[in-house]
Amino acid sequence: MSGISTLMLGFQQITSEPIIFVLLVLGVFMGIVFGSIPGLTGALAISLVLPFTYHMTANNGLSLLIAIYVGSISGGLISAILLNIPGTPSSIVTCFDGAPMAKEGHPSKALVLGTFASLIGGLIGGLVLVLISGPMATFSLKFGYWEYFAMGIMGLCIVISLTGDDPLKGYISAILGILAGMVGTDSVSTVTRFTFGQWQLQGGFSSLPVLMGLFAISEIVASTRNINAKVERRKIDATPMLPKKEWLKGTGKTTVVSSLIGTIIGILPGIGQATASLLAYTTAKQSSKHPEKFGTGCSEGVVASEAANNAVCGGALIPMMAIGIPGDVITSILLGALVLHGLQPGALLFNSNPNVVGVIFAGYILANILMYVMQLGMMRAFVQMLRIPVNLLYPIIILACLVGGIATNNRVFDAGVLVGFGILAYLMVNNKYPLPPMVLGYVLSGVIEKNFRTAMIASDGSFLPLFSRPIALVLLGILSLIVHKTHIGLAMRFLPMIRSQIAKKKARRATAETKENN
Repeated sequence: MSGISTLMLGFQQITSEPIIFVLLVLGVFMGIVFGSIPGLTGALAISLVLPFTYHMTANNGLSLLIAIYVGSISGGLISAILLNIPGTPSSIVTCFDGAPMAKEGHPSKALVLGTFASLIGGLIGGLVLVLISGPMATFSLKFGYWEYFAMGIMGLCIVISLTGDDPLKGYISAILGILAGMVGTDSVSTVTRFTFGQWQLQGGFSSLPVLMGLFAISEIVASTRNINAKVERRKIDATPMLPKKEWLKGTGKTTVVSSLIGTIIGILPGIGQATASLLAYTTAKQSSKHPEKFGTGCSEGVVASEAANNAVCGGALIPMMAIGIPGDVITSILLGALVLHGLQPGALLFNSNPNVVGVIFAGYILANILMYVMQLGMMRAFVQMLRIPVNLLYPIIILACLVGGIATNNRVFDAGVLVGFGILAYLMVNNKYPLPPMVLGYVLSGVIEKNFRTAMIASDGSFLPLFSRPIALVLLGILSLIVHKTHIGLAMRFLPMIRSQIAKKKARRATAETKENN
């Protein structure tokens, strides 16, 4: 079945089940709220809602989560423009020109342009999602154990290579995630490991408490530092539902190019919206006839950032659905939702559950349209939400997380897991250890370990079959190019340590020889 046919099937499914449309509206609204309030992110919102989708059908639950995803990414522009505080990490670049434009007395212009660019970026990402995900899933049938192993390693290393100037902390974070994913019964040998005598851990850590702890609890605890900060009240004029022609002048090319950049970045595992928006912004500035205007309230700057970070959503869903490798942190949670509903990513998902795939396609496109209408039509209401004291919101959210974590498996033990991972995540962030490598390490640990060990068993412990598989070799080649610089930087960090140890050994040897001669 072609992507367009699957999309039509999805629209037909939504038409026959109006509850899906209701959940899309609810999800987009909730996503915009969480995205617009600084400190509340889309990952937090999806983590919070995920346990409550357990008793929903796959169509209903996934529609709700995807709608939250779309709404939260776009909602971040509201606080970025009006307060110069990014509502989400993806809207950091929007502050560069959105806030100056609002300061000059044109907040409505910035909001409308940003929302319109979000719509275009989301629709272009959705179009690519519909056209590419099916063929990619079919192509994944050629994947064997070595290919999935190489893909998992590549996804992890891409994330690590983007963790900044200290890749060692990225590696440590990824290893922690892999170790957390290895707890419980070994899927190959059926031997229990890392349980420390706790029978509750024989099945491993439940995904929901882990993900909610890593995102929800850690973000809330980290945000308590500014819990008493006063938010400036903002008044805006009525926002038109369509941008004026003069506002769009010179932004068409930037919107399309930025959307394509965002979609491509989304397909690559683990990079995310923040990188996409920054790359799109830089590209737009370099290709602009007036680069000096960027940073002063330039329309192209607002459009580039918002088109890119929303296009990432569609792109990130492609590898998640087609091969089971999440494109960003939020799709890591969505991958958990697929597994929660008994769905296996890849060709099997497209062949056996075309109705679910269709609902995801149609729901994603409808969510972008609803986001545009709702965000502009209710802009004054969302602006007023910026005034809600977070010291009232956080206790409610924490309580909802605990209830959701316990309700998933009906055991209090999961509440302890949630709190434990929340504290761990907070300590990591506090010490500048990045969380994305840990999240992807946890999600991909099963893929990496199972496929590697199965491949080694099949080859009698030989690595030689790896070099006879072209797809695996290409993936490893791409991997080596991506992390080359990272590994060199990591090696350079250890060089002084190695030199110091060598010098100490030489000194000890010289001392010993002197004593012998005497």
